[in-house]
Amino acid sequence: MDPLKQQPQQESRLHFLDYWRIIRIRKTVIIAVFMLVVITATLVTFILPEQFASTATLKIERDKSDIDEIAGNSRISAFDPYYIQTEFEVIQSETILSNVVDVLGLNDKWGKKYNDGQRFKTHESMAILKNRLNLRPRRNTALIDATVYSENPNDAAELAQAVAETYRQWRLEKGQRIGKGGVKALADRLKIEDEKIAKVKEELDEIRVKNKINDVDTAGTAPMMLSESEEFRRYQSSRYEKDLSYKKQKEVFEKLSAIDIFALRDVLPGFQPDSELSTLISQLNEADQKYIALVTAGDLGQAHPQIKGVNEQRELLNKKIDARVSGILKGLETQVSTAKSELAEIAASLEAAQKADQEKLTATRPYFDKKRELERLNDLRDLINRKMNIEQIDLELPKLTQVEIIENAKPSIKAVKPNKTLNIILGVVIGLIVGVGLAFFIEYLDTSVKTIDDVERTLQSPVLGVIPQNVGLLIEEGAESPHAEAYRVLRTNLLFARKDDKLNTTAVVSAGAGEGKSTTVLNLATVFAQSGQRVVIVDSDLRRPTLHKLLKVTNNLGLTNYLLKQNTLDEVIQTTALPTLDFLASGKLPSSSLGILSSTHMKDLISELKARYDIVFFDSPPIMGVSDASILASEVDMTVQVIQYRRYPQPMNIRAKQLIEKVGGNLVGIVLNNINMSQDESYYYYSGYYHDYYAKNEDSEPVADGKPKKPADEKSDGEIKQKY
Repeated sequence: MDPLKQQPQQESRLHFLDYWRIIRIRKTVIIAVFMLVVITATLVTFILPEQFASTATLKIERDKSDIDEIAGNSRISAFDPYYIQTEFEVIQSETILSNVVDVLGLNDKWGKKYNDGQRFKTHESMAILKNRLNLRPRRNTALIDATVYSENPNDAAELAQAVAETYRQWRLEKGQRIGKGGVKALADRLKIEDEKIAKVKEELDEIRVKNKINDVDTAGTAPMMLSESEEFRRYQSSRYEKDLSYKKQKEVFEKLSAIDIFALRDVLPGFQPDSELSTLISQLNEADQKYIALVTAGDLGQAHPQIKGVNEQRELLNKKIDARVSGILKGLETQVSTAKSELAEIAASLEAAQKADQEKLTATRPYFDKKRELERLNDLRDLINRKMNIEQIDLELPKLTQVEIIENAKPSIKAVKPNKTLNIILGVVIGLIVGVGLAFFIEYLDTSVKTIDDVERTLQSPVLGVIPQNVGLLIEEGAESPHAEAYRVLRTNLLFARKDDKLNTTAVVSAGAGEGKSTTVLNLATVFAQSGQRVVIVDSDLRRPTLHKLLKVTNNLGLTNYLLKQNTLDEVIQTTALPTLDFLASGKLPSSSLGILSSTHMKDLISELKARYDIVFFDSPPIMGVSDASILASEVDMTVQVIQYRRYPQPMNIRAKQLIEKVGGNLVGIVLNNINMSQDESYYYYSGYYHDYYAKNEDSEPVADGKPKKPADEKSDGEIKQKY
């Protein structure tokens, strides 16, 4: 199993330590911005002139009188949630502030103070006053605090009090203006209505005279009925009575006519009382009683003169009664006939009266229409007159409580601006926020490589080693250099990364210049040489060779001389301070020999070096600018890409990797170079930990014969430690 085989990438999630890392790395920016903001805030705070504040508190009510109005506060509308806010804006409007400017003479006063003695215009003074005025409504109350700031505490109190007084006076005058305007409008309307009434009355009189209408109420204040209408209603009432009497008499007559004449003697007195008939019936009853008495005595017969006399009296009475009953019936018949005739006459008169009434109504309709119009005008005029009188009385009622100054403005003792403590605290907080924010913003814009995770996530290649910042040359510092362990880790990982021991040629490339690949090649080769392996370094950067300067050797003979067949391989290879480390300089590159690395002689050289040495390293130019690096990557066994910490953007490194893979190079891993351990402590365990660990072990091991004992896990024969 490949120990450096890359694991599948997990989803990238920021940890708190990632934020802390950014803060540590960008601490210079944070501190600089923090100090700049704090110093600026402090200087501005102490430079700003002191300002004093004075506050006048107003209690604001809707327009109403101090006592209940006769009209019942009819002008007050329903609850308005925006009333206080509306008055809040009115106080700081031109209407109020211009009056304050005029009352206090601020144009001249402030002109002398702020405009070199030249008088300010009203709008300029208003702008200054509005800038100094701060209104604050108290929550869930009808109170507004009017605060004014000024360099002089007395001026602040004077301005605040003037604003409050001016607004109160404006509200009082506004109510008076509205009330007087309303009364005047009602008076004007009343005059118009009076003119209309006079005109209608004149027209009404003309119609009355023209149509000869008798009307006792010509002013139109009461209803009026025509004589024709009265006569019609009188005939109508009489007809009803006559008709009722006729029907009653007819009904009685018909019922009596249907009864036998003998039976009528008993019935008729109930329907038609008659004293004569009653007397005759009474006499007949007495005669009948006398006859019965004589017959009952039994002494007298029917031929007796007394009985005969009684019978004759009875017969005479019956004849009189029958005659009287017939007379009464005849009288009833006559009454029915008379009632019928009277009813007919009344009906004829009623019809004539109705016709006359209709004709009169048609003729007088314009008169009554005009009279109703006059009534409506009179009602409207009375309503307007009543409303005007009420408004006049309400206008005279006091309205001092609609705006009250609860607290008068007083000069303050202590300045309120600037708040030095608050400003400095805000400067500290804002400076810290801005500094940290700017650091994270710069970090966001910085697309360079920052962590191993960045490399493995974007390049999909393992990191073989992490090299700290400001490393020296191990060939000069020796094996005990504090940075040697980082290269030993790199050496171990590189050996594990190769699939076969025969793969011993390695090209070290980078995307751009200055990423430290030459130093990396030299120190890595030194570590291999110190372990006892035979190593050679080939400086393949023909355009800007550097290794000969680091090794302090000549560059007169080198790779180009060999490839151009000017010298043999033994003649161009140079030795170094380490017996097992050789060096092949670049040599002088003639301008006519560009592309010399792609020749067959270069391939032969690589094969020859592989046979002679255990490890062969090639230093190459930047792969993004020169094709030589791509050629080397395609011809050697392994390629290592050096990426300098926070130098070039990630797309540039990705492109370099793609170029290596495109030519068929075997990219075995990445070397992160120039890590600032003091800023990014997450890399400490990749380098510093090993140095500290071994240094402590060496200090604790016993010394024999004056020589420190080697660590138990390191072997002098250069065998790879299994620990790594």
